[in-house]
Amino acid sequence: MDIKNIKVSIIIPTYKRSVFLTRAINSALNQTHGNIEVIIVDDNNPGSEYEKETKIALDIYKTDIRVVYHKNKKNLGCALARNEGIKVSTGEYITFLDDDDIYLPEKVESQLRYMIENQFDMSLTALRLHNEDNKLIDYRSFDDIKGFSNNSLLKYHIMRHLTGTDTFMYKRNFILKIGAFDDSDMGDEFYLMYKTICNCAKIGYIDKSYVIAYVHQSEGVSKGAPKITGENQLYDFKKSQFELFTKRERMFIRYRHHIVLAVSYLRARKIFRFLLHTLGAFIMSPFDFIYEPVKLIYKVSKVGSYKADQF
Repeated sequence: MDIKNIKVSIIIPTYKRSVFLTRAINSALNQTHGNIEVIIVDDNNPGSEYEKETKIALDIYKTDIRVVYHKNKKNLGCALARNEGIKVSTGEYITFLDDDDIYLPEKVESQLRYMIENQFDMSLTALRLHNEDNKLIDYRSFDDIKGFSNNSLLKYHIMRHLTGTDTFMYKRNFILKIGAFDDSDMGDEFYLMYKTICNCAKIGYIDKSYVIAYVHQSEGVSKGAPKITGENQLYDFKKSQFELFTKRERMFIRYRHHIVLAVSYLRARKIFRFLLHTLGAFIMSPFDFIYEPVKLIYKVSKVGSYKADQF
């Protein structure tokens, strides 16, 4: 199937990260699928130094007609900034990239072809997570999905999170139909996927990563409090859905909640609370407390390294 005539919009919201921005843009422009537009949504406060730095970083792209610059009138947060990008996009398909992450060259072409051949409304892929030294530290894959009915996907999503905004691709008309992102910067990708499933989307999954997302240790303290608040709100939402789950599945959801909080408190350097929630995770599900880290170590060792310094 010839997909060259199908335009894809890559939306990159940016805020205080001009130092990484060109790397992200270059990875988007380096796609094997040529019919793209890269929409940079500048979410820095108007007149700020960050806005000036962003414009300086973008100067090298001023003659590239594929790069579209959109300035928000005020800081909106990443979720609503992505919505602004969707509004000005002209592609039939929409995909997203955070300003400090990168696409591998085949990302758009492979995912677009997969969606068209299977007539999907939305798709996602696996996701590599690297640290600042470009070392693989996590690999998120969903190869254990038992079924793609709406009910099966909904339960799986609530338990394990079918997320990774960088890996999402949508038909533009579908994401607009469901109202795009909610106004919530913590958990925005979770709630978008929840709405996607509840609106009976035909969803596909590629068990391969075409994206590298970076984890920055320096952001642990600044993001700790909002992350913890968002996680607690999300857990309250999950508890409202507990009638869907078996006792064993509820144990896993509780375990996962404590693990997320433990990691958040560790990054925020609050050791007592880290230890408290680590103990809570063990009490909720001793089996998952041992099994999940072992499974992660196995995944990371199996996937291996990737040279990501060419952008």
